[in-house]
Amino acid sequence: MGFSKLKIPKICEFCEKPFEAKTVTTRFCSKYCSEKEGKRQKRIAKDLEEKQSLLEKSVKKIAEIQTRPYISVSEAVVLFGISKDTIRRLIKNGKIPAHNFGERLTRVSKLDLELMFTSVELPPKKEEKSKPNFEVGNCYTITEISEKFHADPGTVNNVIRRNKIPTKKVGSFVYVPKDEIDKIFANR
Repeated sequence: MGFSKLKIPKICEFCEKPFEAKTVTTRFCSKYCSEKEGKRQKRIAKDLEEKQSLLEKSVKKIAEIQTRPYISVSEAVVLFGISKDTIRRLIKNGKIPAHNFGERLTRVSKLDLELMFTSVELPPKKEEKSKPNFEVGNCYTITEISEKFHADPGTVNNVIRRNKIPTKKVGSFVYVPKDEIDKIFANR
């Protein structure tokens, strides 16, 4: 059997190092990289299969749990995605009423858990301020503001800082949106 004299520059799919392949179909730089990639693919397939089977089991269990008014702590973990420690802590603090029917037979009301963990109040959205318009005709410089409103430039700078008015510095000039300044100085 003869050897190919082709030397095709490729990059190994496992270690991502450049190598010279002798065939067009070569994917790995060595047997070691080929075996490692094969093992990684098998592990990924196995993990995916385990996740799928766990999901199928959980779906059946959740459907069964949702028909009962009282559930165990481990069933609450599956249903609400909360840790056992959290549920036990809430029971101990009296935030969730529980009934103990014997060793490992603690039952909690599904309704109480739903009331505690499903009603999440979102804070009201703050109004987003529109971006300031720094176009040529829509801005004042500090000097223009002090001349128009008869104020000292230092005072103007303090008012801008205190009211958190956006500014834009271009060269030695500081530009401030007209509408923001007019609102502030119209009230004074």
